[in-house]
Amino acid sequence: MTSPGILILGHLDTVHPVGALATTHVFRREGDAVFGPGIYDMKAGSYMAFYALQHFVREGRRTRLPVRVLYVPEEEVGSPTSRAAIEAAARKSKYVLVMEPARDGGKCVTARKGWGRFDMTITGRASHAGSRPQDGRSALHELARQILDLEAMTDYAAGISVVVGMAGGGSAPNVVPAEATATIDLRVPPGIDVDAVVARVLNRAPFDPDCRVAVTGGINRPPYGKNEGIAALFEHAKGCAAEIGFVLEDTPLTGGVSDGNFPAALGIPTLDGLGADGRGAHALDEQITFSSLVPRAQLLVRLLETLS
Repeated sequence: MTSPGILILGHLDTVHPVGALATTHVFRREGDAVFGPGIYDMKAGSYMAFYALQHFVREGRRTRLPVRVLYVPEEEVGSPTSRAAIEAAARKSKYVLVMEPARDGGKCVTARKGWGRFDMTITGRASHAGSRPQDGRSALHELARQILDLEAMTDYAAGISVVVGMAGGGSAPNVVPAEATATIDLRVPPGIDVDAVVARVLNRAPFDPDCRVAVTGGINRPPYGKNEGIAALFEHAKGCAAEIGFVLEDTPLTGGVSDGNFPAALGIPTLDGLGADGRGAHALDEQITFSSLVPRAQLLVRLLETLS
């Protein structure tokens, strides 16, 4: 693109394992619901972007602004190698449209929390659990206290959550455990001092001075706040939806993250959740609402027709 245009973001990966299409997530339609692995998050939305461009090609028409579509292969694990490409493309764009699935009955997304991922390793001292337990320093005991302290950081009123999602340790039932590990999930809303919260996670002092605690990691996706540019883009989309015949609403804030966090944090007007309506992201009953496909595709086409 030679001038700032529209960037459409999508991802092609899913959390479901290879073989799910033939076993746990057989593709099928039951009334207004269509099932399949990743169909809601977010294969339907990714296809809509391709379909919208085909629509303009078929009709021999051009959009007011140049359009670029970027599909990434690893959004579900944090876009570790794609982030640079997303941000580079976003910096060349006037608007970013993200085809993640709609929320709560068709709402789009104008704000997301930031996401941090951390790994904690605790080192204690092994000893015989029967004859000399007093010589040991239990890494699991230290881990339990660290988990309670970390999760006490959760403040639902402020929108901060800290969850230890995986934990383990020890080498045998009759050994005081010398090592323990855990993974930490952090969600932080816009308007919070992210660095201060991250520092509390990283700078862990041991409760037992004979144990060592090491935490690595950081913020993977920065918070995505609804600023004036995003609010104006949403109002434009709301007007387009009204022309089509439905009311478009946005969610106040969601704890789930997407590649939309990256351009939004750069200050580029970003509208997310423009894909198909449905439910069950990452679940066994993941599904899209068939009747949402036409109006959602029409909304994307109308946005490409009118954004300038």
